[in-house]
Amino acid sequence: MDDLVLLTGISGFLGGHVGLALLKAGYRVRGSVRDLGKADKVRASLQRAGGDVSRLDFVALELNSDAGWDAAMRGVRYLQHTASPFVTNMPKDRMELIRPAVDGTRRALQAALAAEVERIVVTSSMAAIAYGHSRDRSTPFTGADWTDLAGRGVNAYVESKTLAEREAWTVIDSAGRHDDLATINPSVILGPLLDDDPGTSAALVGRLMNGSVPAAARIYFSVIDARDVAEAHVRAMTAPEAGGRRYAIGDRTLSLLEFADVVRAGLPEFSPRLPKREVPDWMVRLFAFVDKDIRGNVGELGVERRIDARDAVALLGHPLIAAPEAVLATARSLVAQGLVKQP
Repeated sequence: MDDLVLLTGISGFLGGHVGLALLKAGYRVRGSVRDLGKADKVRASLQRAGGDVSRLDFVALELNSDAGWDAAMRGVRYLQHTASPFVTNMPKDRMELIRPAVDGTRRALQAALAAEVERIVVTSSMAAIAYGHSRDRSTPFTGADWTDLAGRGVNAYVESKTLAEREAWTVIDSAGRHDDLATINPSVILGPLLDDDPGTSAALVGRLMNGSVPAAARIYFSVIDARDVAEAHVRAMTAPEAGGRRYAIGDRTLSLLEFADVVRAGLPEFSPRLPKREVPDWMVRLFAFVDKDIRGNVGELGVERRIDARDAVALLGHPLIAAPEAVLATARSLVAQGLVKQP
């Protein structure tokens, strides 16, 4: 297969998994990185994971710069746009997140349309679907839902993902090519690490395992395995029915304490370090005065968001990897990569 795919953000956790899935499916991949000095590390990690890196090359691109985008699109049949800024501590200036997310999405899509790329897949997020709604909502969220930016609990990251996806649809609709875009909207992405960069979500599991979380806050996460998210990206790239659609993808919603219980069952040697109880909400709010990570999540206490992933399951053609399996795969990878030391 000679089809060439431009994959932005290949050095990220999800980007690496998408790159691996593309290579295993026989595509040629042009991966974008901000610094070409990262290329060798990415190449080595994908090769270790079984990717044919003879079909891989790299290009340097920035979300906030026009330089290089037109050249990067030469010969490209499909665009996979996974690159987007992500942080746990919200910046004082919301535009530090919003501007590169929105401008980068516009820049990538406009370059792809100018190059007459056949299909574009954009990594969006549950953040663009499930926020700003009633805290008491029990109905699962689907690809038909949009985050209400005027609602409660909308931080800079949520706003950046929502505005970036809306920009993608605006650009594609303005070009009259609605059915040539698909977006994948995953929940919290876990699963096996491809290298020694844990990323933000896996680092949360690492904190549980290293004993720095003595008691768990009453916070809930809908979990999806990176392998399913990557496969959904590849399927959405060519499946005729995927064009013009948003795919919410997430398995079970687990509490932070359930994360710990999953790790405890699979890696019992870590049991002494793992939290065994939940901390009262009032205590979490008290600690938020001195801990920025906690402060940014106080609004999430007790909120359970669930995803209806039936459309994504139909796209994949098989059930999702179970959320506990994704958590345990992350935990085992953290140990294997030397990011969490054995007790």
